[in-house]
Amino acid sequence: MQIGVIGSGACSKEISDLAFEVGQEIARCGAVLVCGGLSGVMEAACKGAKEAGGSTVGILPGTDAKEANPYVDIPIVTGLREARNIIVVRSCQAIISINGSYGTLSEIAFALRLNIPVIGLRTWQPKEPSGKIPAIIEVDTPLEAVKAALAAVNA
Repeated sequence: MQIGVIGSGACSKEISDLAFEVGQEIARCGAVLVCGGLSGVMEAACKGAKEAGGSTVGILPGTDAKEANPYVDIPIVTGLREARNIIVVRSCQAIISINGSYGTLSEIAFALRLNIPVIGLRTWQPKEPSGKIPAIIEVDTPLEAVKAALAAVNA
C-alpha cells in the first residue's frame, strides 16, 4: 500500500513534529510513504518513516534528483513543477494532508475528484459552491490519521 503525505514545503516545528509521527506510523503499518519529495512536511514525514524502517518515494517538481530531501529513497523527477501534484495523488491509495498551502489544496481537490480518501490533520476544509463540505476525514493525531487511511482503503 502507498499512502501519500501532503503539506507545505515550509512549516512550524509543531506541524513538522506531526508529520514526523505520521511518517513513523506509515512505516510501522508496512506502507510506502509517497510525497512531493521536498522540505517541510514532506521531509519531516520521510524522516519519520526512515527512522521507523520504512520506504519513501518523492515525486519531484524539477528534473534534478538532488532536489529531494535526504530521506527520500526513490526520487522521481518530473520537470512538471506543480503539475506533479496529480502524480503524487494518483500514486496513492489514500492521502494524509497535514496543514498546507495552495499546492496542498490542489492535491486535496485531485484526490476528492478521483475518490481517493483524504485524511485531514489540521488542514484545509474546502467547501463546494453549494456549501457542502467534501468528505475529508478529520482526525486529531498522527496515529488516528494512519488508522483512518488504512480503514478507508480497506472499506
